[in-house]
Amino acid sequence: MTPDHTARHRQRPSPTTPRPENTRVPERTAPPRPHTIDPRPFRPVTSGRRFERGDTVDVSGGNGKPRPDEDHPAEHPPVPPTPNPEHDPEHGPDHDRATPGRPGPADTEDRTEHEHRSLAHAGIARTDPPPERPKEPGGGILMGRPFGVPVYVAPSWFLVAALITWVFGGQLDRVLPELGALRYLVSLFFAVAFYASVLVHELAHTIAALRFKLPVRRIQLQFFGGVSEIEKEAETPGREFVLAFVGPLLSLVLAGLFYLALKPVQPGTVPGVLLAGLMVSNLIVAIFNLLPGLPLDGGRMLRAVVWKITGKPMTGTVAAAWVGRALAVSVLIGLPLLNQSGALGGDQDISGMDTVTDALLAAILAAIIWTGAGNSLRMARLREHLPDLRARTLTRRAVPVQTDTPLSEGLRRANAAGARALVVVDADGTPLSLVREAAIVGVPEHRRPWVAVSELAQDLTDGMRVSAELSGEELLDTLRATPATEYLVIEDTGEIYGVLSAADVERAFVKAMARPS
Repeated sequence: MTPDHTARHRQRPSPTTPRPENTRVPERTAPPRPHTIDPRPFRPVTSGRRFERGDTVDVSGGNGKPRPDEDHPAEHPPVPPTPNPEHDPEHGPDHDRATPGRPGPADTEDRTEHEHRSLAHAGIARTDPPPERPKEPGGGILMGRPFGVPVYVAPSWFLVAALITWVFGGQLDRVLPELGALRYLVSLFFAVAFYASVLVHELAHTIAALRFKLPVRRIQLQFFGGVSEIEKEAETPGREFVLAFVGPLLSLVLAGLFYLALKPVQPGTVPGVLLAGLMVSNLIVAIFNLLPGLPLDGGRMLRAVVWKITGKPMTGTVAAAWVGRALAVSVLIGLPLLNQSGALGGDQDISGMDTVTDALLAAILAAIIWTGAGNSLRMARLREHLPDLRARTLTRRAVPVQTDTPLSEGLRRANAAGARALVVVDADGTPLSLVREAAIVGVPEHRRPWVAVSELAQDLTDGMRVSAELSGEELLDTLRATPATEYLVIEDTGEIYGVLSAADVERAFVKAMARPS
């Protein structure tokens, strides 16, 4: 039996005419749900791209025929794209937003290559959870927060600590054979003390960065040393030089302190061996970091010098990065040769296993330096292009819909307006939530007339409202403070400008990193 409210669609016989026998009246299998039409006229709120051909949803209400109060979509061909309005001498950057149907700045440069498939055909299964922005890894075991900066020990540190314990234990067995198995406990203490001095080295960078008002994300002790993750570049080459030099300087100071502490200690004892090892290790750390190539501290000092001479920080970065790559090749070839020749204090007659170990160590060091130089170059290129990335040009055009609007009707309006986002508003036009793109593509097309947009929306929080004037690092910091998949972009006057997708920002950043300087 069909519901009573569909009975009016059946062709009933006249009251005066008997129905023929064995005559069956066809019935519809599923009643259409009438669309809820927003009585207010549509006004596009920002720039965006039309859905691609084939993405327009069925707005017939389930009967396969166009509604009598609507125009057929075929009568409205897509509006051809226009150049970026910022380069339009007649209208300027703000003309596009007030013109319905015209694609805006978000559709000109960064949108043509990857181009967004429509919300209806993004290829996400219905049962797949909505994608979330990846959480930033902590970096290992949290050891503390000196000066408010978290210090993590990476899992790779335990591998290096075990290697140091084994190698230094073998040396102790030759110097102090009476220790026996206790030599490994002494060696473990040396490994911990060595990384404590590395932590002091990194704290020197951190204190200098905080002194210059530069935020430090974290300190991480990891394979072959540590790293201080400073989120912003120094404003002047002088500050850059100081920021890089304080680390090796403090390692030299530690080496001097261990040398002074070694003076009154009797040689050939456990304290004497430990102090001598810490003195030598800190001296090696200082000298190694002073090598003039990125990502080492000496490379940052070289970058500061070239920056000061040329007045261009990117020129200094390129020079220091290529010197770092040359340094990586030199370490790969030269370190095993120096060790075999005895120049580093080793025996000239070494076994084949020692040769393999030296080559492996040199390869690891060279890979770290080469990769770090390349990463420094890419990050510098990204920072150089960050000012070109603006929320206004990355924002998608959006259409306002009320909470009870069916999804099919919302997508129809978006297609008609050339928009790619839906903003749920109340009766007064105040934005309440954003319809998530991942939720839209998870709804099959035949179900969309029965699903209200409010069922797919994410409530707006204060952090999800961003200014259209944000750009560069300020935009990145704002999005990082409140992770979300979509953000509502508003004008300074409070007017809705559109919806900013975190995926669009990430793609723009990746493209900026690959863009030549």
